[in-house]
Amino acid sequence: MSTDVTDPAPNPHASEEEVKAAYADPKLANVLYHDWEAGTYDEKWSISYDERCIDYATDVFAAVAGTDGQPYPTAMELGSGTGFFLLNLMQGGVIKKGSVTDLSPGMVQVALRNAEKLGLDVDGRVADAERIPYPDNTFDLVVGHAVLHHIPDVPAAFREVLRVLKPGGRFVFAGEPTKIGDTYARKLGQFTWFLTTNVTKLPALRGWRRPQEELDESSRAAALEAVVDIHTFDPADLEAKARGAGAQDVRAVTEEFAAALAGWPIRTFEAAVPQEKLTVRWRLFAYKLWLRLSALDKKVLAKVLPRELFYNVMITGTKPPVSSD
Repeated sequence: MSTDVTDPAPNPHASEEEVKAAYADPKLANVLYHDWEAGTYDEKWSISYDERCIDYATDVFAAVAGTDGQPYPTAMELGSGTGFFLLNLMQGGVIKKGSVTDLSPGMVQVALRNAEKLGLDVDGRVADAERIPYPDNTFDLVVGHAVLHHIPDVPAAFREVLRVLKPGGRFVFAGEPTKIGDTYARKLGQFTWFLTTNVTKLPALRGWRRPQEELDESSRAAALEAVVDIHTFDPADLEAKARGAGAQDVRAVTEEFAAALAGWPIRTFEAAVPQEKLTVRWRLFAYKLWLRLSALDKKVLAKVLPRELFYNVMITGTKPPVSSD
């Protein structure tokens, strides 16, 4: 495993002054926020590299792109974060050799550590999605999870993805917020945070309150999160952006409606209380509830509700093959 990460170790905490400066620079905001979150990101989002998340990653991939062409010999994850999507797809047999890229040096470092622990063949680079530092026609597959909404120029990123793909190569992006889904998710999250942090001020519930310093730090992180989350997407518009960049066989699929309505309050509650209060029984309950509601979404609601209502949008497409003319 190799890496081109040569940047100095990132500062794990952003000051109020840095947060203020980041409001004028989304890319700086992305680096500050994701460097800050890198060490605890997997825990915050219940990310693991076991059967639970392997099944999730491979199911999401198959839902939008099918299983033809697997295993892909080479793949790059754009905006990899801690490597959640790529590493679990590799463990699930979808990908043989991988490369992680992210604008955040901290995230690339964590992703490479995760890959090393798992014994996976992965290299990594700090990379701007609008200027991917790989030659033309390098990869058979490019993937990303919850990355497109962080990129200022999404069409430019699609063009770069198509450039580094081999002719006939595929891209798959998942976990992107829809316009309607993001609206109700944010409102549910804000209400849950307000309710939890105020109710736990009551004497009988103070054991459930995180120290004020930690709550203040979470609030500063939330302020940065509001800056780094640049876009929400209408599925049809996202398809048009990919086609406009030159992709073919473009298809967008949405998921999570009932699962999102429950999931966002649960995740916000978990972020607002001390971690030791979240027992194995609670985590098992939350996971099983998400599974049941996700099944409801797939088997029932996806057949009767407009795709725009669902929280997540996934998109795939391919690079046109080399013309024989």
